[in-house]
Amino acid sequence: MQLDIRAQTLLKALVERYIADGQPVGSRALSKISGLELSPATIRNVMADLEEMGFVASPHTSAGRIPTPRGYRVFVDKLLTVQEIDGTALESRMQANVFANSPQKIISNAAQVLSSLSHFAGVVMTPRHESTFQQVEFLRLSEKRILLVVVAPNGEVHNRLLLTDVDYNASQLVQAANYLNQNFGGLSFEDARLRINSELRQLQNDMTRLMQAAVEAGSDAMSDQSDEVVISGERNLLNVQDLSNNMTSLRKLFDMFEQKTGLMQLLDVSSKATGVQIFIGGESQLVPMDEMSIVTAPYGVNGKIVGTLGVIGPTRMAYERVIPIVDITAKLLSNALGSVNN
Repeated sequence: MQLDIRAQTLLKALVERYIADGQPVGSRALSKISGLELSPATIRNVMADLEEMGFVASPHTSAGRIPTPRGYRVFVDKLLTVQEIDGTALESRMQANVFANSPQKIISNAAQVLSSLSHFAGVVMTPRHESTFQQVEFLRLSEKRILLVVVAPNGEVHNRLLLTDVDYNASQLVQAANYLNQNFGGLSFEDARLRINSELRQLQNDMTRLMQAAVEAGSDAMSDQSDEVVISGERNLLNVQDLSNNMTSLRKLFDMFEQKTGLMQLLDVSSKATGVQIFIGGESQLVPMDEMSIVTAPYGVNGKIVGTLGVIGPTRMAYERVIPIVDITAKLLSNALGSVNN
């Protein structure tokens, strides 16, 4: 639904005022701050139209209104004027650990930079590396319980328990391991998974399922799940009234940080997009709270996207400032990791 220039101007003024002070914005205030020579009565009519379209809401019986998630979306997509920030100081902080030759330190530093500059929580999804295997073995533990043993090219051994629908015998397990090792040894698990899906249709379904389960479990076994997301500054959000005003919100917030599953899903979605993405609570199913927004951007190494970073804060955040912080940090992290890897 298209908004005319007058409605856009008033919505922009309302969102900016509400972000600044957190109070419902009345018609008289809008008359002063919008720069439009309109009477309060005319402004009330425009506000009524915006409310009917779902862009603003009246939190109680007062004349003031606040933006809805839909109003925030129009604001960040069409009305926002992004601030220019000086990236020099940010760059010097990002480069602090480049010479330590430690990608993990650089990533942790990026999360801290995001947190300290935004005053909210900074989050970085660590690079996903393709895990290759040299060989696999299956050991039958009991009925429908198999131990998968994965040997990496560097000699490291990883184990994973497989719970199967079929009770495989020893010869079947040897046959499956030999097939995987002869045809896929030295490949990444992702490449092996794709080839199994396309090449093994001639095998029995049970054996195909076993091999698919093996490459999925093997990939998990060789990746450290606990370190996939680095978070800094969670406690900053305790000082944000919009997020900490009730225990239910706090539980949702820290459940997300503790479990990380939903956060990983959201960051994974972001890594497939180009540039800065904004997820607004109440609008995106991936954001667990109506009062929360997440600003993300992908980062890469040598031109290939490997992860995502972002800022988690209240829906009522200064987007014009947070967006460039996230955008520049993503570019600087890409450069820093590229310097270490080259």
